[in-house]
Amino acid sequence: MSQKQYLSEMGKESSNKAIVILGNGISGITTARHLRKKSSLPITVISEESPYFFSRTALMYVYMGHLKFEHTQPYENTFWEQNNIELVQKRVNQFDAKTQRLLFEDGSSLTFDRLVIACGSKPNKRGWPGEDLKAVQGLYHKKDLDRLEAWTDSIQSATVVGGGLIGIELAEMLHSRGKKVHFLVRESSFWNTVLPAEESELVNRHIRSHGIELHLSTELESIHGDSNGGVAQVQTSTGIVLPCEWVGLAVGVSPNIDFLKGSGLALGKGIQVNRFLETNLPNVYAVGDCAEQTEPLPGRQAVEAVWYTGRIMGETLAQTLTDRKTAYQPGPWFNSAKFFDIEYHIYGELSPTPDPEKEVQLYWQHPTKNCSLRLSFDPQHLFFKGILSLGIRLRHEYFDRWLRTPTLMSEVVNKLGPSFFDPEFSPRYQTEIQSKWELKKSTFA
Repeated sequence: MSQKQYLSEMGKESSNKAIVILGNGISGITTARHLRKKSSLPITVISEESPYFFSRTALMYVYMGHLKFEHTQPYENTFWEQNNIELVQKRVNQFDAKTQRLLFEDGSSLTFDRLVIACGSKPNKRGWPGEDLKAVQGLYHKKDLDRLEAWTDSIQSATVVGGGLIGIELAEMLHSRGKKVHFLVRESSFWNTVLPAEESELVNRHIRSHGIELHLSTELESIHGDSNGGVAQVQTSTGIVLPCEWVGLAVGVSPNIDFLKGSGLALGKGIQVNRFLETNLPNVYAVGDCAEQTEPLPGRQAVEAVWYTGRIMGETLAQTLTDRKTAYQPGPWFNSAKFFDIEYHIYGELSPTPDPEKEVQLYWQHPTKNCSLRLSFDPQHLFFKGILSLGIRLRHEYFDRWLRTPTLMSEVVNKLGPSFFDPEFSPRYQTEIQSKWELKKSTFA
């Protein structure tokens, strides 16, 4: 009897021990794909959400009508069978370390030889009155997209809480459907814990230019429901009452580890792992948003919930699982996003409030367009440290190379043109930035 047949029987347990991967996000699927490239080991991927891997970052474009959901799946459904990767769509309720079993909600179970936990994150809640109403949600899972779609026709006005990347995505999504959007941001300026003051203010203006009601220095106090479990209004920390029919909570995410409490796994913010992505239990590993590095590299966070680190973790662990033990090396930091139609890129180290003894910055902003460039450097040796761009697409390979090896700012500035995706604008931009750099450099002579 096949493993699939065993799993389909209530209360049965598969006798075919395998590498089991819990979670089919970028971390889990990268692990599976690279394992298959390197070995013929039995691989099972488990997910309660969807049997097939899809791009979470594309959910907003499905809602906005730019894509269909099937377009978010980078592989044909036949890919998994052709590569002998078993897919199981079930919810895991418990992990039994002693017997090396996963216990499913339906009463069945699955044993493993080695387990990779890649169960991702869950949206944060803050215990607000009314946060469990039906028309209150985040945007993380496929079911969240489905819930929002189901509520859309009844929404005239919505309130989005949280001034991060998911918050601005929700604001744009609802705006695209003609909804009135109130955007509550507890900081004094949008994402100013990450963006320097000039960039943050540029994004503030851009948000408001789309008709979004941006409420800065404002927090949610409570959500008041209607008789059907929907939303009637929200109360803010500034005393304002906002009538609305739907509330989006976008106040960050946390590792999805509640079901692992009491399992024997060492837990902190996430599942604690060493540089080899090994947990404290034999044959159990963790990757992606749920993994917490006990030995993070200098300047890096213990939990990094971004796409590229999850991918690198998956590639790294596949090496270890195929007898080439490899330490996790994420390389230079980078991230990207969009604020409506303004693209955001960051590479390397760049603080919104730099210590002038450790970091000096060079800033250029276009006089009429929503685009800017900020470079940071070491004031002692004038080595390049990082770059932040708004409205200018950058080529990853240039900045990855300049950050891996000490590179003088002059070299970076003189070669900025080829690093832009938009060559028709690069000569003018580069000339202006070079002029600013020559003035700045002269103060360090």
